[in-house]
Amino acid sequence: MIVKKVGCIHAHYSSNINYLEKAFSTSTIEFLHFVDPGLMHCIQPGHSLSRKNAQAKVREQIEWVANCQVDAILITCTNYIALLEDAVVTTAVPIIKIDEPFFESLCQMKGPQTIVFSNPATVDGTMSRLYKYATAHQKSIDIEVAVIENSFNLIMNGLQEEYNQKIVECLEQLRQNNRILSVAQLSMVEGAEQVENKTSIKIMNPLKSLKTAINNLNKSFL
Repeated sequence: MIVKKVGCIHAHYSSNINYLEKAFSTSTIEFLHFVDPGLMHCIQPGHSLSRKNAQAKVREQIEWVANCQVDAILITCTNYIALLEDAVVTTAVPIIKIDEPFFESLCQMKGPQTIVFSNPATVDGTMSRLYKYATAHQKSIDIEVAVIENSFNLIMNGLQEEYNQKIVECLEQLRQNNRILSVAQLSMVEGAEQVENKTSIKIMNPLKSLKTAINNLNKSFL
């Protein structure tokens, strides 16, 4: 059995690593995880790091991961992905942006949708990229945003159960609106799965789409 390596770039020590390891536990893929919360901290309002320097840092990190003999690079942070858009990256290693397979799934849906966020700081960047993706692929999408207030700080402080409960409560309320539901962040998957297991509805999430994308990539380079 040939095992291939995927280098994952994360912006925080959260549950994202566990989600990935669990989702691909039976595959021939080995993940190497690289975590750097400093970059996202330094680009917050009031800090001195410019967008140009932040892009240079992203480029440096990607090239560093590529030099670790990985077969692909996965970026799980949507803010990293937004910075990457304008950065010049020279590596030949395939780069998987976690939200692009998710965008493809959203654009395939017919009917009104609601996409749910726990981190308000990721809303503008994610939605901007979603609309650009839809336009580039000539897709029309009817989607509204819902933000779970005062929730992301829970996961940032390691309060996983409390965080999941916030996700569950919000999704159970939103499902009454009879719109297609999705959660925008990997950290929200566990809460979404809890609602799915208790109800008959399906909730879209980035992990489902990512599994399909990596399996497809698996056929081409593994």
